[in-house]
Formats: sequence, C-alpha cells, structure tokens
Amino acid sequence: MTALDDRSVLDALDRAIVGRRRELELLVAALAAGRHVLLEGPPGTGKSTMLRAAADAAHRGFVFVEGNAELTPARLAGQFDPSRVISEGYVPDVFVDGPLLEALREGSLLYVEELNRVPEETVNLLITVMSEGELNVPRIGRVGAADGFRIVAAMNPFDNIGTSRVASAIYDRICRITMDYQSASDEESIVEQRTGAGDEVLRRRAVVVTRATRDHPDIRVGSSVRGAIDLVEIARRLAAIRGAALDDLTVGLDSALVALSGRIRLHEGGDRTPEDVIRELWAAALGEGGEGDAPKLPAPRGATTARP
Repeated sequence: MTALDDRSVLDALDRAIVGRRRELELLVAALAAGRHVLLEGPPGTGKSTMLRAAADAAHRGFVFVEGNAELTPARLAGQFDPSRVISEGYVPDVFVDGPLLEALREGSLLYVEELNRVPEETVNLLITVMSEGELNVPRIGRVGAADGFRIVAAMNPFDNIGTSRVASAIYDRICRITMDYQSASDEESIVEQRTGAGDEVLRRRAVVVTRATRDHPDIRVGSSVRGAIDLVEIARRLAAIRGAALDDLTVGLDSALVALSGRIRLHEGGDRTPEDVIRELWAAALGEGGEGDAPKLPAPRGATTARP
C-alpha cells in the first residue's frame, strides 16, 4: 500500500472508531510495513473492534482465533479428515484448513485473541510462520503466505489466571502497541454510539461510575466501557418495566449493581462486597453530576434492612 492508501484507510477508520487516532496510525503503519503486531491492554479497550475495522477499511480478509488452552497446533493449522482418510488416503483434498492456513492462503489478517492463554507448542507454530513466512504441513508440503498475510495478537497483561508468560521469541518477531482506557468524553461518545440517542445525564453518570471502578482503593480490576453501555441499556428497560423515569435513583442504582458488580475484582482480604463498593461509587457519581451533595440512596427493591 502507498502512503496515500494508508491515509485513506485512516480516514475510514476515524469515521468508525472513537478516539484512537494514535493507535490506528501505529497499527496501519506496522501492517503496511509488513510487520506482525501485538495489541496489549485491558479488556474492553477496543482491540478486536479496531482490528476488524482496519481489515474492513483495507479490504483485507479477517480470520479470528480464540486463544485458550484448547487451541492445539492441529486446531490452529488444520488436519486431515479422519473419516475421508480411510477411504481416500492422505491427499490434499482431505485436509481441512485451520484458521492459520486459511489466513496464509488468502493473505488475511489472523487475529489471535488472548495470546498468553495459548499453549506453548501452539505458539511455537506462530513463531515459525512469523520467521519464515510459510508453514510446512506433513503430507501437504509448503504453504507460503499470500500477500497481505499478517498475524495480529492481543493480550490482557493484567490477568494472571490461566495465563503464561509470552516467550521472548514472540516479542522479538512482533511489534507491540499498548492500549489503555480512553478519555471520559470518548467513552461517553462510545456509549452514545452503542446505545443511541438518549438521556445525557444517565449516560454521563454511567461513564463516571464505570471509570471510578478503575481507581477505587478496594478494587483490583475495574470495568471497561462495556459496563457503562450495559448500565444504560438495562436502565432504559428497567425504567419502562417499573413505569419510572430514567433519572429515578433506584433505577440507576439497580442497573449499576447488575452491570458492574460482576465486572469488578476486589482486593483479597477485604470485608466489603462488590455491591457495597458500587453503591458508594453510584452515590459519588450523583454528586459529581452536579446534583450537590450525594444523597442517601434508598435500598434496592426487595432488599432487607439490617436490624440495629
């Protein structure tokens, strides 16, 4: 691609993605330079959305691979169909391409999600392709990478459950782009984009309380903007069910509890529950929203109050 083509892709991406100009420039430049890319950042920062949009804008194929402990080399590269091998033998027509060979043959972007959850033997297959630009498949032979083939991997560096360290051999063959959460105004725009035009006050409160989960001293892992999106969508439907206004305090609080309490992870050893923290943050969000001192919120419907 030429520099003019790259700028055209970026212009198209600017219309599709909110507030990621720098990361988009880096991604387009790295892919245009023929490099493989690692997108590193917490969940909900738009890694897969950004890459899908980049593939669409550049008119490239996009092959998605979910990274997990079950991703064996055979599942990634492909394998012979056992039932057909019995009758037809090991011939090329009996081989079923996996996502890696599909992307290699078609010159597509291969997106490997959660790279640090992929078994080492499968990662080694990726290292070979990154180094050689081809893969030698037993009984099939050499499969070279068509023009445009790139590997783009993603990982959450803050999750240590079921993950392993990424080998230095991968880092030596891949260009790394770090992604963090976006600004408050960008996240409000994302919520508006995903939920449609609606109550601006509710949208602002949802973003404020969601962002506050990332800095609270009792919270180890906060929520992404997906929490704010869910909060707004749930509040709309809950308000309709109850025949209440969108700015009803119990509607907002209950929606926040449903949307956010499962997304946050508290520090171990504390005596607070996720619900306790979300109630505190929601009350603070009301204060930050310009309503003056945060009011005492009523208990959610159906809740019981402790006796003194």
